[in-house]
Amino acid sequence: MLRRLYDWVLHWAKTPYGTWALFILAFAESSFFPVPPDVLLIALSVALPKKSLRYALVCSAGSLLGGCMGYLIGYQFMLSLGDGIIEFYGLVDKYDYIRHLYQTYDAWAVGIAGLTPIPYKVFTITAGAFRINFVVFLVASAVSRSARFFFIGGLIYLFGPRIQSFIDRHFNTLAVVFVILLILGFVVIKYFI
Repeated sequence: MLRRLYDWVLHWAKTPYGTWALFILAFAESSFFPVPPDVLLIALSVALPKKSLRYALVCSAGSLLGGCMGYLIGYQFMLSLGDGIIEFYGLVDKYDYIRHLYQTYDAWAVGIAGLTPIPYKVFTITAGAFRINFVVFLVASAVSRSARFFFIGGLIYLFGPRIQSFIDRHFNTLAVVFVILLILGFVVIKYFI
């Protein structure tokens, strides 16, 4: 099933909608959607390695704008939308601790969440709810998300077909590792933050 999903995602690179799909997925993931855009970024970039840096830029822009939407949800709509999203991820009891992290390490908290598999949307929403400085939030988000996506895009740009054959040979292992990292991100938030 994962292989079919991977092949389906790869087909986006051959349609005129692949770039838009990447932008929308990156936007949604930064504000409310649980699936990270890295999978589609990798698939599009592997299919067309020469465009991988462009895809990284699109992914970064979508993620940054989605992060701004998450900030807005927390800032303006915490009671009506933000609380529901935080509750969905089981983080109601961690809310005050995350507030403390923001008061102490605002840019670092956003930056680390932007680079790691920790669910970024939780940090974008709480950044708005706790009213951290928007410019600090924007700069930390831009740097961390761009670093993450350009690292992926840059590797594929440099190693192109070799990366694709590596992914094809080790797809099952890579899929398992990716899912484990995603789950660990949620576990870190739930139990350590």
